Amino acid sequence: MEKPRQHYNVTLAALTLAGTAFAFQQTMVVPALPVLQRELDTTTTWATWVLTVFLLVASVATPILGKLGDQYGKERLLVISLSVFLLGCIGCALAWNIWSLIACRALAGVGAAVFPLSFAIIRDEFPPEKVGVGIGLVSSVFGVGGGFGIVLSGVIVDNLSWRWLFIFGSIGIALAILLVMRFVPESPIKTPSRIDVPGAALLTGGLVAFLLALTEGESWGWTSGRILGLFGIAAVLLVAWVLVELRVPEPMVDMRMMIRRTVLLTNITALISGFAMFSVFVLVPNFVEMPRGVPEQWASLVDYGFGASATMAGLYLLPSSIVLLFAGPAAGLIGRHTGFKWPMSIGMALIGIGAGMLAIWHDEPWQIVASQPVFGIGIGFAFAAMATIIAQTVRPSETGVAGGMNTVMRTVGGVIGGQVGAALLTAHTIPGTPIPSVDGFEVAFALGSVAALIGAAVSLFIVTARQPGRREVALEAG
Repeated sequence: MEKPRQHYNVTLAALTLAGTAFAFQQTMVVPALPVLQRELDTTTTWATWVLTVFLLVASVATPILGKLGDQYGKERLLVISLSVFLLGCIGCALAWNIWSLIACRALAGVGAAVFPLSFAIIRDEFPPEKVGVGIGLVSSVFGVGGGFGIVLSGVIVDNLSWRWLFIFGSIGIALAILLVMRFVPESPIKTPSRIDVPGAALLTGGLVAFLLALTEGESWGWTSGRILGLFGIAAVLLVAWVLVELRVPEPMVDMRMMIRRTVLLTNITALISGFAMFSVFVLVPNFVEMPRGVPEQWASLVDYGFGASATMAGLYLLPSSIVLLFAGPAAGLIGRHTGFKWPMSIGMALIGIGAGMLAIWHDEPWQIVASQPVFGIGIGFAFAAMATIIAQTVRPSETGVAGGMNTVMRTVGGVIGGQVGAALLTAHTIPGTPIPSVDGFEVAFALGSVAALIGAAVSLFIVTARQPGRREVALEAG
């Protein structure tokens, strides 16, 4: 028997909790990586894979599960992906060595499908005039959860075992599953088709090779044979994927849809926004914790940072997380009247200003804090607007996979941002030490700022329509 339709706000609350549960888990491990390395007796490289493998699987699973949701039911696939996510988190809490932890984190990465599936459900179920605000709220929790995840992680790492990161996460995911099963209706819009196995395999292989090269480039050497080989394999597989998708009768991703001007430019902006967000979220905690953890013989040479604990480092990001929660829905309201390219362009500009403030002013704690609301509003505006633009541009039957590819671009941009930041810190060190100099941080923040401002300019070339209000919808229906 079909479950009764709930008020869309009840559905929105369930989807928001599901998105928050995923966003928390994406960043909560970042402050815990040194602890994991020490307690599980492993190397920095393998400890970093706890984050890397999560992003890898998330990138691959997102478009595939989005497509399956379009075919077999979005609510059904959302419950399945959240259930696999929960299983992975429980496994992480019980992990006995680094290998079991990495394997369970890979399983948990399947939860990334929560975003494209939620966007598709909102488009199918909500009144047209409420779609932008709904997608804006769910999009904003990607950044809100990321920021709060780092804050909570610092508190947990400083006071409890790292296993509590995953115990708390499991509780939130379990609650999200119950709410989705109870309050989220199955979408009436489905697209029966065959699964494009060759396309899925080529996309998976190409993304894995590309992201593996990005994440290991610093430790293996960017010009080493292994890294160049991985980039070459990625290029071959992704080109083959495009060719296959253009030829098969029922492609996993319609390439003609992907090269539409609005979709293409929005995905480029998503890549840039992910780059800028991760470069700031990862580097700010490192900056404010300096010179904490630096060997005593070199500590006196470090002329920046505030010696913050993991808890305090997370609190520096708190202002951006708080404003994010309100910025996403606000972007939806603005976009209804102006078209969504404007909040997206404004958001990217604010990201650029926030990152630029960090590059120029970082001598006092209040200067770091002052940049965060600007940065947070920008992330909220940009993420909400790009998700809504994608949902409004493609056909209802394409919403899941189109939203999934947009999330992939954001994830890939995040990995690139994190790796470029790490490379810059490695390239700029205090003479005679392996300790990053303040120049490395300044260049990294400035690069994020320039990239975001380019993204703001790209957004201006997107063609979008103003979203209809309730009265207009009624008149059209009449």
